[in-house]
Amino acid sequence: MANRPLSPHLQIYKWGPHMALSITHRITGSAMAFVGLPILLWWLASMASGPAAYETFAAVMGSPIGILVLMGLSLAFFMHMFSGLRHFVLDIGAGYEIQTNKTWSLVVFALGILVTVLFWAVIFLK
Repeated sequence: MANRPLSPHLQIYKWGPHMALSITHRITGSAMAFVGLPILLWWLASMASGPAAYETFAAVMGSPIGILVLMGLSLAFFMHMFSGLRHFVLDIGAGYEIQTNKTWSLVVFALGILVTVLFWAVIFLK
């Protein structure tokens, strides 16, 4: 058997924020598809079905669990949006240096959380 180099494996790679952001981008996209889309469709159907159906929707989404789900969806939306903007910058050929990539990954996490907090602060303070 020839002495060939082994393929890189999990023991060689060091975990970094850019890897976590890549996984988070996929998770947030899936969350919006599998949780957000049914809620959107329920909202549209309840508006089309009349006041009683909309009252049921509003009561469920206005409950503490409903608000928590909506907060999670808004966090998923903002994280996915900022991560998508980061990918757009990478697609034009900028930001591939490892330190720049890691820095912007951390900025995406921070912006996603900050904008979500500001979004819900505006909703609750009105």
